[in-house]
Amino acid sequence: MKNFENCTSASLRNRLLAGAAAAAVLLAFSAGTASAAANCIKGDRKAPYTIGWANIYSVPTWMKQTEGTITDEVAVLKKDGLVKDLKITDAQGNAQTQIQQIQSMIDANLDAIIVEAGSSTALDRVISDACSKGIAVVNFDSLVDTNNLTAKINTDSSEWGARAAQWMVDQLHGKGKIIIMNGPAGVSVSDDRRKGAQPVLDANKGIQVITETNTEYNVAPAQEAMTSLLFANPEIDGVLSLGGALSAGSVLAFERQGREQVPTTGENARQFLELWKEKGLKGWATMQPNWLGALSVYAAVQALQGKNVPAFVKVPLPVIDDSSIGSYLARADKFPADGYIYSDYDKALFDKLLAQ
Repeated sequence: MKNFENCTSASLRNRLLAGAAAAAVLLAFSAGTASAAANCIKGDRKAPYTIGWANIYSVPTWMKQTEGTITDEVAVLKKDGLVKDLKITDAQGNAQTQIQQIQSMIDANLDAIIVEAGSSTALDRVISDACSKGIAVVNFDSLVDTNNLTAKINTDSSEWGARAAQWMVDQLHGKGKIIIMNGPAGVSVSDDRRKGAQPVLDANKGIQVITETNTEYNVAPAQEAMTSLLFANPEIDGVLSLGGALSAGSVLAFERQGREQVPTTGENARQFLELWKEKGLKGWATMQPNWLGALSVYAAVQALQGKNVPAFVKVPLPVIDDSSIGSYLARADKFPADGYIYSDYDKALFDKLLAQ
């Protein structure tokens, strides 16, 4: 202000003041634009909102637990007057059914749709259609290719695979025969984990991949697949499992065939972690938090309120090893026997992740 008072020219002073005012207006406009920067959001959408949860299938326990975090989050938001209702669909593993269910949500003009995708490509058109109609669309875990949505929320599945593969290389000192256990083919989280492991394997020629499997993220089919592979392969030095239930199935197959357990990677599946401790395995695991579903609901509501939500929210991967497995097992009784022991979450964590 002193600089203005020292100006000898009143006209210059006036021009400077006018310029400052214009800059302030521009700054305010920019701030207002930033606060409404979430993609897809348009139209007169007022709280309380109606949310849709378009699930590809609900049978796996991981999905049931994830749905539990979604319904819990909706209950909290209802108390805050931000959500009116939650509509849930189950496509039973069929991507075309999921497309039809999402279309029904669009036709009903829901305010937000949360998607666990059954295909990385097949849903692109219907999701883009929802976005064009001003519906907040948040996709988590199994991601679609299109970016015509509000946000994608996930851990880094490629990093997941790379870190698991590197642990296996280190355990085997760069030489050995391994089997790779994958989730369903065509599901992005499964495919991306496998892609992430490949550069590590390529860089360590002493690691021989004997064969690999694709099964549902359930213990029974994984155990059956590994049992067949044990009969066909008398020498196995490690199991690079890219899913927790898959790892439990592998350990059980080794046990029932009387085979010595080998270094095994996996996830935070309670059964795998308990078997790891019980059998004295050499193990490594990470976690795909079930609360990604709750975070997706929270992010959608934030976007509908005009707040800025990143186009991609990266959730850090934790590491479960011999030094940390005890802290997970100490909480095991809070989770289903065939479920996943996931970390705590709250609004403060969600706000931190959305501030990226």
